[in-house]
Amino acid sequence: MPPAETIDLLAIAAHRDDVEQTCGGTLLAMQARGWTTGILDLTRGESGTRGTSAEREAEANEAARILKVGVREALDLPDGNVQNTLENRLKIAGVLRRLRPRVVILPYWQGRHPDHYTTATLGYEACFVSGLTKVETESPAAPHRPFKILYASLYADVRPTFAVDITPHVEARFAALMAYRSQYATQSEGGGLFVPEDEIRERTFAMARHCGLLAGVRYAEPFIQKEISLVEDVVMLPVASI
Repeated sequence: MPPAETIDLLAIAAHRDDVEQTCGGTLLAMQARGWTTGILDLTRGESGTRGTSAEREAEANEAARILKVGVREALDLPDGNVQNTLENRLKIAGVLRRLRPRVVILPYWQGRHPDHYTTATLGYEACFVSGLTKVETESPAAPHRPFKILYASLYADVRPTFAVDITPHVEARFAALMAYRSQYATQSEGGGLFVPEDEIRERTFAMARHCGLLAGVRYAEPFIQKEISLVEDVVMLPVASI
């Protein structure tokens, strides 16, 4: 997918289909508000139990179309062996300098898959490095440091800082996930590792519904931020207390 000149919101994930699972609805919701969005996948799926990297690329492009993102790119970090190295930080920093997002979404910093929690730290440090004037990257663009870093926490057993209402976009969010037929279509390979196709919709909607109930909407996606939020009008705070 050809890159936009700059974007407002960039979701960075270890694998193609991670974003669709954790914050695809939020990308749709922000695009509907007029913000430009993008996805950076760090790996290409060559080590996955199901599918090939070429299949994953085609599926990722279809999912990007459904999510209406302005840009989707993939780096060449080893699938299953994402490492927080200076070389990898500079690769991500080069993308950040070129796309210049104000907001970056990263995976939560704890989890089962090492690629996921490593991406959280790697992405944060890349955001920092990207703003250092004397650090050179492959991109000739000027240094840039995103203003806000958020962590998608849908699969983490933690209380979110806030949630995004994705109710109008929940069907498109699910369609983007199911664009990955190599991963989620019924098949014998990897049967013990993957959720059966006929259960994916129920599980996906149930998790979004649970988060929505916590936030007073029908469907939502949860996020964590490390810093304190600033509120100007406490009278107009959303979500009822009792």
